[in-house]
Amino acid sequence: MDKTLLTILVCPLSKAPLVFDSEKMELLCSASGLAYPIRDGVPIMLESEARFMTADEKLAKIEYHQDQY
Repeated sequence: MDKTLLTILVCPLSKAPLVFDSEKMELLCSASGLAYPIRDGVPIMLESEARFMTADEKLAKIEYHQDQY
């Protein structure tokens, strides 16, 4: 995932910044709890294509990825 692109993308629902999950190829939003898929290198920023993260998944993924920066 291009870090420059990641700095300008936000969650369409909450307008919060996103975190890249390289294992699942998703962009995660801690504010809305949504995970947006990345298909063939293209982020799919549609709420209808996103999935809701579980509470445990949300905490674990967001905290882990924030520690990486």
